[in-house]
Formats: sequence, C-alpha cells, structure tokens
Amino acid sequence: MMRKRSLDAIGIGWRPSRRLLVVIGALAVLLVLAGAVAWWTGNGKHAGDTPPKPAPSVSDSPTGASPTRSAAGDRTPAVPGPSPISDPLAFARASAVMLWTFDARTTSHAEQLAGMRAWMTPESAYADWDSVQSQVPDPVLWSRLKDNGQHATATVSEAHFPSAFKQALTDDPAAITQAYIYAVTVRGKTQLAWTGGGSGAEDRQITLAVQCRPGTDCRLVAIAPRVAP
Repeated sequence: MMRKRSLDAIGIGWRPSRRLLVVIGALAVLLVLAGAVAWWTGNGKHAGDTPPKPAPSVSDSPTGASPTRSAAGDRTPAVPGPSPISDPLAFARASAVMLWTFDARTTSHAEQLAGMRAWMTPESAYADWDSVQSQVPDPVLWSRLKDNGQHATATVSEAHFPSAFKQALTDDPAAITQAYIYAVTVRGKTQLAWTGGGSGAEDRQITLAVQCRPGTDCRLVAIAPRVAP
C-alpha cells in the first residue's frame, strides 16, 4: 500500500497537495525538484508599472495572436493541447511556453484552466493539479486583466535537468522506472502587452515535473515552488 510522505524536509519548500503520493524514497527526491505551488508571476523580474498579470498557452516560439475562427466559424482552443512529444526536455519547453502565454482579452478564466488541465498526467497518484492551477489568478483578478486587455507571448532559451536530479539518477538509476517522472528547469522570456500600447518584458524560469513513460506522450505532473539549478 502506498503511503503519503511530506516532502517539506527534502529541502526546497515543497508543499504538496494531499492527493500527491510518493511511491518510494528515491522517487521523492526526484519529485521534490519539480512539484508544488508556484505563482503566476513566476520567478523573474517584473517589468515596471505593469498591471497585475498571469501566464499560460503553447509552442516554443511567440504566439501572441488571439484565438481565431475557422471558415466554419469554430473557435480555436484557448489553450492549445499538448503536442505528441516523448522527450522530457522538449515537453518541458513546450509546457513552459503554455504556462507563460495567455490572452485575457479572448480567454475566460474557466477556459484557461480547462486548457491547462489537458496537459496534466492522467495518473492521479502523481498529478499535482493544485500546483498548476494556482498559477492562474482568481476570477476577479482575471477580469481585471481582461479589462486591461492584457496578453502575453513567450519564448524559451534553454531547458536542462537540475543537478540534484541528475545526481539522484546516478545514485539510483532504477528509481526513474517507478513513474518515469523527470525534473526539468526551463528558462525563457515573456513579452506582455495591454490596452493603450503598453508593453513589458520579463525573464522567466521554472522547474517542472514531467512524466514521460516509454511509448507514450509526455504529460505535466507538477510545478516547483522555486527553481532548481
């Protein structure tokens, strides 16, 4: 029988959701590098005098365009779903862009959450949805972002496995085969804009836990409360 374990003592201030289970001690070391609560504003410096802002959408390049309609009049997804990617570094890059890109002008709070949810692993024993959805402002703040016409695009400059994660794999290579969860730190930049021609930019970095089981597409597991080097 699997038992819950607190990860606070591991050393990076993880506050896991109650549903997050840890199978073995070695896996806990891997997960601690990339789980728990993170805030929409991220870890980079904020541009001066910018309105309150969040950050979610997809692709490894700027997307900023508003959702469009096809010839049939169908609206494209507010948050495009994950691409079929089996490499944890590539998937983490795409996930970071998804998390950092948003358009409050055309996307509702509920649509944003629904789109992000599609990126999550279906394995409830590992999925920490609380750490992901906590990035999105509450409905009241989201409405303020919409009033300001705020939107953002994102680019990724690099992604790597944190040193502690690599050391954990070196110490116990078989541990990864329990859940195939990888810690990945991603760095990039967000470009923000709002009504009246205002704009700003900020550097971003994030540590994610992504699950990439052999023969299946990767999915997002959790977001760390701080960046693992």
